[in-house]
Amino acid sequence: MDNGDGPKKWGFQGNAELNASSISVRGVLNRVYANLDKDDKRPTIPLGRADPTEFPSYQTTRLAPDAVANAAFSYNFNCYAPTGGVAETRRAVAKHLSKDFPYQLSPDDVYITVGCTQAIEVAVSVLARPNANILLPKPGYPHYEARTSCSNLEARHFDLIPERGWEVDLDSVEALADENTVAMVIINPSNPCGNVFMSQHLKKIAETASKLGIFVISDEVYSHLAFGSNPFVPMGVFGSIVPVLTLGSISKRWLVPGWRLGWIVTCDPNGIFQQSGFVEGVKDYLNITSKPPTNMQGALTQILKHTKEDFFSKIINILREASDILYDRIKEIPCLICPHKPEGSMVAMVKLNLPLLEGIIDDVDFCMKLAKEESVIVLPGITVGLKNWLRISFAIEHSSLEDGLGRIKAFYHRHAKKE
Repeated sequence: MDNGDGPKKWGFQGNAELNASSISVRGVLNRVYANLDKDDKRPTIPLGRADPTEFPSYQTTRLAPDAVANAAFSYNFNCYAPTGGVAETRRAVAKHLSKDFPYQLSPDDVYITVGCTQAIEVAVSVLARPNANILLPKPGYPHYEARTSCSNLEARHFDLIPERGWEVDLDSVEALADENTVAMVIINPSNPCGNVFMSQHLKKIAETASKLGIFVISDEVYSHLAFGSNPFVPMGVFGSIVPVLTLGSISKRWLVPGWRLGWIVTCDPNGIFQQSGFVEGVKDYLNITSKPPTNMQGALTQILKHTKEDFFSKIINILREASDILYDRIKEIPCLICPHKPEGSMVAMVKLNLPLLEGIIDDVDFCMKLAKEESVIVLPGITVGLKNWLRISFAIEHSSLEDGLGRIKAFYHRHAKKE
């Protein structure tokens, strides 16, 4: 449009900071999927995302959709939800989590959220203040990075050590922290590493955080999906040492990631969150953001109460066998190194040995060419903070996993450097 003085200038534009912080698993995978060869008639093998719900072996318990239907047809959950969630639902979550704790959680400790994603957004937004920083794991889940950037909160990254089963490098935590550090994040069981922290290590994390005067945000969206030698222990067990903010959901354990139902829980028997004003900040933020559908909250009460243990055992056994397949087949592919067999969650980190490959520049190049040549989708490690690594999901049908890893092996042989 020209008004005679040149093109009209409009008073708005896109948010450049948002664009810069928008790296996400979904966004990167969309780019990889776009590189598929449309003429390849083989089925695409999705080893890039931890959502196995399209596969018959990974279906939720029948109880779950029945609970949703019952809640809807009861006509008791058609109203707006209260700020922290439906009272009955908060009680159910508190009771469910308290089974693993040495103390009892109160319903007032629980805030129902739109999945764990909103729980992350709430936690980070409430912490944001001028000059504040937060300590994030490397590798980690990129949504934390994105939210801290959007909230003008500085992210500092501590290392996870692959040679020690992806334990937190506590020396790097202490070196990074200063008077403006507000919290540190752990993810247990880990996405993207597939490890499960030992209880002794969790206690050391709690003691280190307490020494630094910061609290621990414990992302436990994969809680109890542990199938190795280390049992899952919630970080809230150590809430008497340091305040712990637990983030969780039913997405992974119940195999319903699209239902978007999660929680924030203050695991803090000493009342430090309340004294600091953090709890009021959470309530204030929840007052101005979306609430989970009330009928879903009504269903959650029944889902937590009545799900049978055999459903969980079945999924654990499927994941354990899938982990075995992944770890064993990786050994047959010389350009890939898995330093720690996955013991939890649905994913593992695998290192690329680039000197063995011809014409592959880095992890992104590897994933793009793999998609094009073999119709196998893998997530570049740079997405989660580690360049020239891959994050591979093993939560698919075992036959498809075998097929996908076989295609990666063929891709290696095609691109292996000639001696």
